[in-house]
Amino acid sequence: MDQVKAHIVTWLNSYCERSGMNGFIVGVSGGIDSAVTSILCAETHRPVQLLNMPLRQNDIEYALAVEHINDLKRRYPNVSSEEIELSNVFGAFEAVMPFDLEKNKLSLANSRARLRMMTLYAVGQANNLLIAGTGNKVEDFGIGFYTKYGDGGVDISPIADLMKTEVFALAKSLNVISGIQSAEPTDGLWGDGRKDEDQIGASYAELEWAMTFSGAVEDLSTRQREVLEIYKKFHNANRHKMIAIPVCKIPSDLKP
Repeated sequence: MDQVKAHIVTWLNSYCERSGMNGFIVGVSGGIDSAVTSILCAETHRPVQLLNMPLRQNDIEYALAVEHINDLKRRYPNVSSEEIELSNVFGAFEAVMPFDLEKNKLSLANSRARLRMMTLYAVGQANNLLIAGTGNKVEDFGIGFYTKYGDGGVDISPIADLMKTEVFALAKSLNVISGIQSAEPTDGLWGDGRKDEDQIGASYAELEWAMTFSGAVEDLSTRQREVLEIYKKFHNANRHKMIAIPVCKIPSDLKP
């Protein structure tokens, strides 16, 4: 994976140079994607700010995020960090929402991601830094497993052409801390530590297979058919995240 790393780092440097920005800012969650993204940004030798934004965070996820941040600050002199506790801010947001909080938990989970995005952009703009996205290819272009205008709201996407298994392989070559490499993937939006596979109903390896499948459905096993249906369900439901915002085109003869 050394060549992949070198390619991404060169791409990051080139983009940053063209943009006239100072460096990068990454929201660190304690997961594999943000860990890999932050190391790749650090490898550019440009300023990198890691933002830890606990929001009623699971203790294990929070501990992994802190450990990763400390590890990177030891390894890279160009890396700094900031922790911004968002639980109270989010509590104030909940208090003014005109709906039943218990019946709209998904809306609130997505609002967590959007609050973090807003925080990243505020700190990033104040320091002239690009927001580096942490989405991988399966999440971003396969099943749309991210929050629109939340963790999907970024300036650049360094690992969005890598499958999840490729991200894990790259993490190993980048010496990501063992706790993150062995942790089961989670979006960190629920506070109860639920895993991605629990929410989706299929593993990332299965989803990668479904994303590239082009054979005859009748030749598949029962489980393969189940996975293919899961993939299609998520892909179709979340397609709105992967395409340009619909624009109502006005016929020229209707315009003044």
